[in-house]
Amino acid sequence: MSAPPQPPLAPSSATESDSSPLPAQRAVVPVLPARVRIVRWIRRFWPAPLGINGKERLRFIVGAMLGIFLTAMLSRWWVGGGHAHGPWMLGALGASAVLVFGMPSSPLAQPWPVLGGSTLSALVGAVCAALVPDPALAGALAVGLAIALMVPLRCLHPPGGSMALYVVLTASDGLHLAAFPVLFNVLVLLLAGVVYNSLTGRSYPHPQQSPARTASDKSAFAASDVDAALAHYNQVLDVSRADLEGLLYLAGRAAFQRTLGEVRCADIMSRPPFAVEAGVSLKQAWALMRAQKIKALPVVDGRRRVAGIVTVADFMRLANLDVHEGLGQRLRALVMGRGGQPGTVGEIMSHPVQVARVDQHAMDLVPLFSHGGHHHIPIVDHQQCLVGVITQTDLVRTLAVVVQGRDEEEGGGPGAVRQSAPPPGEGSPTAPT
Repeated sequence: MSAPPQPPLAPSSATESDSSPLPAQRAVVPVLPARVRIVRWIRRFWPAPLGINGKERLRFIVGAMLGIFLTAMLSRWWVGGGHAHGPWMLGALGASAVLVFGMPSSPLAQPWPVLGGSTLSALVGAVCAALVPDPALAGALAVGLAIALMVPLRCLHPPGGSMALYVVLTASDGLHLAAFPVLFNVLVLLLAGVVYNSLTGRSYPHPQQSPARTASDKSAFAASDVDAALAHYNQVLDVSRADLEGLLYLAGRAAFQRTLGEVRCADIMSRPPFAVEAGVSLKQAWALMRAQKIKALPVVDGRRRVAGIVTVADFMRLANLDVHEGLGQRLRALVMGRGGQPGTVGEIMSHPVQVARVDQHAMDLVPLFSHGGHHHIPIVDHQQCLVGVITQTDLVRTLAVVVQGRDEEEGGGPGAVRQSAPPPGEGSPTAPT
């Protein structure tokens, strides 16, 4: 089998006799024209569409309306029908409703950030208003200190900044406002959010940590990789870590299915395959396997329907591989049919045998090879007749082609995969007897 092409070596300006180190080469970044850079910068102001359908949009709108209406009715009733002198509802609650009902999985919309961020910010605003006479300076300090406290306390909630600023600008009793209407409004809104989101199929409160993975739950990245990426990004993300890891996993699986999901067994199988009938002698089967350098032979009937499979392991098992002394003599006696040993393929073949359809996705064979203990899988057509064989080597070669992108360099599609099949006699059954 020919080795895969190696990438060409980069030319070097040093000769073999020159052992002095070369200076590090920096990547040259092309400088775009000023007009192009300005246009790209302006395009950043154009918002991307929200990835929700009409049903989710309606759920969002109705939930926010119901949450605000219920909070308003209970708050007004609490103060005696709206005849109280002070405010009984705050405008910043509308922003909280957008998060609670529109983004219930967001870390900023969870119950503790909504409750702690709003109430704590109101208290910070009250303290700043009492200690700093200038409203402009007091408002700036209130917002900054509120953020400084919300981040380490894990209750970051954007409307909290509005709460702190509102308390400063109203110049009213901030401690009273923190209890009512802030705390009361938030509690009612959260109760409405828990009930409504649960009834409409949304998890709220939403889990923010990923469950522990089992040994069989493997993917292209580990939890530590996600942590490292988040640490490198070093910005606040409006998505939970668990959701981010889940999205990365789904994206990786979709990309893998896109590149390999359309490859069928017919595209990578070795054909036409070597095969024998059950009545063939072990001597003939062994000679065929040695001559063609293959490790398995499908066993077929008169209509080429797969009845079993015989492998090198079957010969070794009957030759008592555990005892090394005289192994060659025992194996020779087995294939020659001496010493009361079985004489035909049908007597030692493994049956029933795992087969796959010719139009089946090649990805379906991965569990059979990785966990099922199979090394050779016969491929059958719609009449259950043998048409090919796929080995572990065939599948690994296909995976390598996809990963390295050689299928795109050769024109893409299943044809590129077929071009990488080995020539006859190199590792897989490839021709009939």
